Amino acid sequence: MITIKSKYEGGLRTTMEHVKSGNTMQTDAPVDNNGKGETFSPTDTVAAALGSCMMTVMAIDGEKNGIDMSGMRLEVTKVMSASPRRISALKVDFYWDGCTASEEDRAKLKEIGRNCPVALSLSESLRQEITFHF
Repeated sequence: MITIKSKYEGGLRTTMEHVKSGNTMQTDAPVDNNGKGETFSPTDTVAAALGSCMMTVMAIDGEKNGIDMSGMRLEVTKVMSASPRRISALKVDFYWDGCTASEEDRAKLKEIGRNCPVALSLSESLRQEITFHF
């Protein structure tokens, strides 16, 4: 079954559709690569996918174990290399103010996050620098 459909709109912009839900999202080439930078670039979506995947699998485990993870947030910094042009590093910083999880639960959640499907799917040459501030 098809998961995503995508259409080139011209002007270095694409529109993607999530087939099951019908939700759409656009990408635009970044300014430093001939685009307008008006929305996510394709490489931005990779950065967002890593953070979102990590947070989601951590929350799945948290919910199963009665841990309220509301308010957990993250920031991702994408580092590009020039030759070849690619993502060379993704720096993910997690913040969870008022975290009441035990040290044991925190360690488990961190390990689950580091091993999310997106993290395990990315090339080993792409550095994943993950820092937890909780």
